[in-house]
Amino acid sequence: METTEPNPTWDAAAHSEVIDAIEAGVGEVTYRVWGADWCGDCRSALPDFFAALEAAGVADDQIEVYEVNRDKDGPKVEAYDVSLIPTIVVEHGDEEIARFEESEDRSAEKYVADRLLDADVMA
Repeated sequence: METTEPNPTWDAAAHSEVIDAIEAGVGEVTYRVWGADWCGDCRSALPDFFAALEAAGVADDQIEVYEVNRDKDGPKVEAYDVSLIPTIVVEHGDEEIARFEESEDRSAEKYVADRLLDADVMA
């Protein structure tokens, strides 16, 4: 999906607290992301989120991306109860520690970083 391409203009230096939180979880958590290029919310939220993951050094094998169709059908949609996109689920082992759905009161990367800090699963 094109929406998973990191935003080249996202300024990691201006978001150091987000990068620090995501870096602390490197190797500890898995990111599962549902979205689609046709989705406006995905086009808005995901490039910055993926820029944050890239800046924090999150390895590709820690990220699973699932593309859905316009009916929001796709891989693992039922298993993870995905009805809104984008949906980002962060897991530590078998435990879900964060879920960003469609929109929140802050950006996806800030929301996830805050949940990572709250979960205290850092290495």
